[in-house]
Amino acid sequence: MMQKQIEHYENKLAFEMDPSDLYDGFESTTEYIALDTRKAFGFEKEHIPTAINLPHREMTATTTKHLDKSKTYVCYCDGIGCNASTKGALKMTKLGFKVKELIGGIEWWKLDGYATEGTKPTKGATFECAC
Repeated sequence: MMQKQIEHYENKLAFEMDPSDLYDGFESTTEYIALDTRKAFGFEKEHIPTAINLPHREMTATTTKHLDKSKTYVCYCDGIGCNASTKGALKMTKLGFKVKELIGGIEWWKLDGYATEGTKPTKGATFECAC
């Protein structure tokens, strides 16, 4: 029983990360790219700094051909009431990308005290991008 639990938690951590881990990742490495999987109007209103917008419904081999497959794409959406990040993570994985899903989406990003950008940005902690 304990081995199954260990495998469960290892698998969960392999495919998900929380806002704090993403924030720390942005400061320490260039491995992560935040991928906003919502429609453009949500991204324009507010998004995680440095994020790119690619709505999950538009993900194809053609629309992703310019993306670097050596990076890890951290898919996010509004939060726990939205499954756009899960749909996006699945599509990106099927297209051959390394992917993680951001737990809680942009709502938990803000709840943890991190800033957003866009036409309706929120104040919060900002990072020095390792890019």
